[in-house]
Amino acid sequence: MVKLKNVRKVYNKTTVIDEMDLEIDKGKFVVLIGPSGCGKTTTLKMINRLIEPTSGSIFIDGEEITKVNPVLLRRKIGYVIQQIGLFPNMTIAQNIEVVPRLLKWPSEKRKKRTRELLELVGMDPDEYINRYPSELSGGQQQRIGVLRALAVEPPLILMDEPFGALDPITRETLQDEVKKIQKKLNKTVVFVTHDMDEALKMADIIVIMKDGKIIQMDSPEELLANPANDFVAEFIGKHRLKTDTELQTVEDVMKPNVVTVLKSKGTAESISLMRQKNVDSLIVTDDNGRLEGVVTIDKIRELGKTGKDISGLVERGVPVVKTDAEAKTAFDMLITGRLGFVIAVDDEGRVKGIVTKTSMVKALADIVWKGNENG
Repeated sequence: MVKLKNVRKVYNKTTVIDEMDLEIDKGKFVVLIGPSGCGKTTTLKMINRLIEPTSGSIFIDGEEITKVNPVLLRRKIGYVIQQIGLFPNMTIAQNIEVVPRLLKWPSEKRKKRTRELLELVGMDPDEYINRYPSELSGGQQQRIGVLRALAVEPPLILMDEPFGALDPITRETLQDEVKKIQKKLNKTVVFVTHDMDEALKMADIIVIMKDGKIIQMDSPEELLANPANDFVAEFIGKHRLKTDTELQTVEDVMKPNVVTVLKSKGTAESISLMRQKNVDSLIVTDDNGRLEGVVTIDKIRELGKTGKDISGLVERGVPVVKTDAEAKTAFDMLITGRLGFVIAVDDEGRVKGIVTKTSMVKALADIVWKGNENG
């Protein structure tokens, strides 16, 4: 599907990509990861000719891309970045239909495709099709960015840290959705991230880079079990599979950066905070940081009233786990309850973070089970 052969990129005598050879098979989800400045984003941008290589060749479906008009090439490749770039003066439908319009698709075909795509990510077309980006949360805007990249059914999709600015809960949900879409539509995806949790969860193949070179290219399982050298072992660090270890606590595996709000916060203020933080929901606490529940943007839009606070919109009874509990406890709650997240609290009920269904937690569960078997 995609092949890089002896590709080099040099900026001002600095080699950014050094004689790279890379082959990506059709239908695979390939993640590029490595330290800052390793060349992963440069590699991605060379594939769609936003950057031209200094030397070497890049092929897509056997065709050398330098022989293809770059504008026409990019119309056949989906491209999603962290800064979504939705057009604020266009409706959601118009944003999704940008490339189909350029390709002169008939109106009915465009409308049908837009509705299909919105349904694919669980957004009711009748509710969202005529909204504007400013009326959506950060997670919803990112969904539209993904759908826009899928609009003309490109066989290849490039994604450059698309979820980096999102909160952990929304990020986890979008990761699941994109992976499901990729498998269902059999798309080839090249995905750049700096987050090893994300790489392990999303990838069929992980490409670890350093100083413009590929250090190891393997499946997540092989990478964890058999790192090629000390650099790879150190880079994957805490994710490395082990055969014997003490049980980790929830505090070790939780994500501490969560967005909280007081129940006295107004509905308009809450929506504004969600947009600012790119979240779909807020964890509600009292004045001492103790958990009250969760409020979602959908609940505010459905029942919220301007000038009123969110106290009556708080959903209580949300899943909770203590920070000093075994990590396996949170894992079991996520799996048996089919939950998207569990809120971690201390002994006083104060919110400290969330635990989500990442591959890190799954790897931890493997460790726990092995420990039980050995015992």
